[in-house]
Amino acid sequence: MNEPTTTEIPAAPALAEDILLLLFDPRSGTIAGEGSNLFHTLAGAVLVELAFQGHIDIDERTTFKGRQVHAVAGEAPADPILRDVWERVVRKSTDVHSLILEIGPRLRARVLDRVVERGHIGREDRKTLGLFNTTALVDGGTSHRADLLAPVRSALVDGEDPDPRTAALAALLAASGGLPSLYKDIPWSGAVYTRGRELQRGAWGAAAVGESVQRTMAGLIASNLFVTAFIADR
Repeated sequence: MNEPTTTEIPAAPALAEDILLLLFDPRSGTIAGEGSNLFHTLAGAVLVELAFQGHIDIDERTTFKGRQVHAVAGEAPADPILRDVWERVVRKSTDVHSLILEIGPRLRARVLDRVVERGHIGREDRKTLGLFNTTALVDGGTSHRADLLAPVRSALVDGEDPDPRTAALAALLAASGGLPSLYKDIPWSGAVYTRGRELQRGAWGAAAVGESVQRTMAGLIASNLFVTAFIADR
């Protein structure tokens, strides 16, 4: 999972790309939840997208090993990031939590490189204290982040029924613990928190999708994927 991301990039962005872009603050050049929370969120986005596409399934029941992830036989995902994870599960089924811990740390660089290559985030060389070379993340100047934000904000703030992709983005944002830091884009309130928890549980209204996707989202939460964020919220 460490090959360059500049090759074989699909025309449409992956869910993990869009969640990273939403967590990126173009004003400060920072990404909310950097570290384990971001790793978990990106991994969760990959698993949800694999479920959307019918490439994986997650057991409804929880065993002493947690909820097991199984690959669905068939054609491999076209997206190389999704394909790598799917092939890993093909080799051996594993529980959600272990899989998240395994794949999460490897995803940030690949996903960020993609977002940069698409032009949504830029990299800028700078000097710190006039001595040390550093690279800063800056706004890429496209409208894609604003286009993503509008329906996500409507789902969380106004309670509108989202489409499945927007529902997944909003649920992942809520579960990541990053929503409070996005208050300039999505006003933070108790109602937004409650709505986010509803979306995490799969209460997507008209956006309801197959049982596999519902089990995936429930499995991510039940496996304590975002336990750090939940503790921080309380």
